[in-house]
Amino acid sequence: MTAFKSDLMRVLSERGFIHQCSDPEGLDAMALKEPVVTYVGYDCTGPSLHVGHLLSIMMLRWLQKTGHKPITLMGGGTTRVGDPSGKDETRKLLTYDEIEANKQSLRAVFARFLDFNDGPTGALMTDNAEWLAPLNYIDFLRDVGRLFSVNRMLAMDSVKLRLEREHELSFLEFNYMILQAYDFVELSRRHGCVLQMGGSDQWGNIVNGLELGRRMGAPQLYALTCPLITTSSGAKMGKTAQGAVWLKADLLSPYQYWQFWRNTEDGDVGRFLKLFTELPLDEIGRLELLEGAEINDAKKMLATEATALLHGRAAADEAAEAARRTFEEGASAEALPTIDVPAAELDAGIPVTALFIRAGLAASNGEVRRAIANSAISVNDRRVSDPSLLLSRGDLTPEGVLKLSFGRKKHVLVRPG
Repeated sequence: MTAFKSDLMRVLSERGFIHQCSDPEGLDAMALKEPVVTYVGYDCTGPSLHVGHLLSIMMLRWLQKTGHKPITLMGGGTTRVGDPSGKDETRKLLTYDEIEANKQSLRAVFARFLDFNDGPTGALMTDNAEWLAPLNYIDFLRDVGRLFSVNRMLAMDSVKLRLEREHELSFLEFNYMILQAYDFVELSRRHGCVLQMGGSDQWGNIVNGLELGRRMGAPQLYALTCPLITTSSGAKMGKTAQGAVWLKADLLSPYQYWQFWRNTEDGDVGRFLKLFTELPLDEIGRLELLEGAEINDAKKMLATEATALLHGRAAADEAAEAARRTFEEGASAEALPTIDVPAAELDAGIPVTALFIRAGLAASNGEVRRAIANSAISVNDRRVSDPSLLLSRGDLTPEGVLKLSFGRKKHVLVRPG
């Protein structure tokens, strides 16, 4: 491991964020002398980011904490094109209003991790629609397009893999890498940005920006990527049977977010503590040594610290206490995810299979039946043995809820609406 001198590069290296860097020694030297203005780009394809984005957000957070300036570049322009990287299909094109609504929603997520202010290290949110939307196509082709080799563009993984699989790649998407490279040059001109960070799948696109900057007279630019995270079992980080792990409470409750981290595989606990919490490395080292049942203490620490960063300390502690009560005392804790069901439906009776599907605990009647056969389904902490069971108002607990449990770790409360 390189012995970096700047706090920025030392922290990123020690905690496992660095996968590739175009000039680590040069970037380290710059970080010792002055604030490094750095950006990560995010397209506005939805109202929330998910755990897959969290690694780059944590990199920006550490960058700001070590005295440097982060920029979150919103792809108001490039979202209208679509990044082909890692995709087999053309992305749905959004309207201007949809993109703007998503952009405003995403700002609230970033504000949980970054300090947006007017100071020298205050985070800045900007939108590439500012410079991409007014572009004159002919002028852009002449001034920027001529600096790109089609031969090299065809060799990029984002393009090559799509062509090898014989999946359609539109001319619109083919231009994405040119626009991303141009973003870097524009941010350099407008805000003194010298570093772009992103996932390792973005390396080729980021390096294109470095080369375009050199050809267009920009100062020295740098590239740094983080590893793409997979779990010890080889699964993609952040993918669950229930779908994406969202970073907004109205899409995924703090309790569900806490549970996601609590269910981390044993072999990933130490690595995830370094990447997704701010615990000191010596404390993480102590937690990494725990074995057997004690590893659960490290997982609870990971869950609580990660949840506190996103949702606040109070919500994290509430989620941890809800989990303790649920698993240690069997109580129906208020912080469990909750769905409302019309009272009339409960009066008439709802099949247990249908209710588990509605609660998001299963995808089909067959899945519920198989789980019942394996004694994995409970209602109000009592095993269900009959797949034709109807649940009604008479089954409500004294607190006026139904507690649905799939296995030991997945629980949802049902309330009459």
